[in-house]
Amino acid sequence: MRRAKRVVLFLAASFIAILVLAFVLENQQGASLTFFGWSTVELPVSVFLTLALILGLLVGPVLALLVRGSARR
Repeated sequence: MRRAKRVVLFLAASFIAILVLAFVLENQQGASLTFFGWSTVELPVSVFLTLALILGLLVGPVLALLVRGSARR
């Protein structure tokens, strides 16, 4: 049973990696972001979206911990 779980996990991770690779290869057009007068260099759209995903994956759990901690008080 443990071996089957590992195989399923490996297949799921491989599928997600292939989807991410396809996304990056399809979104190579350049873009520049401007925020409060600060402008970035022109990078592919996939770079900005991947950075936003990583930032969301880091900020989401931190906010959940803060909300859960304040709800217990």
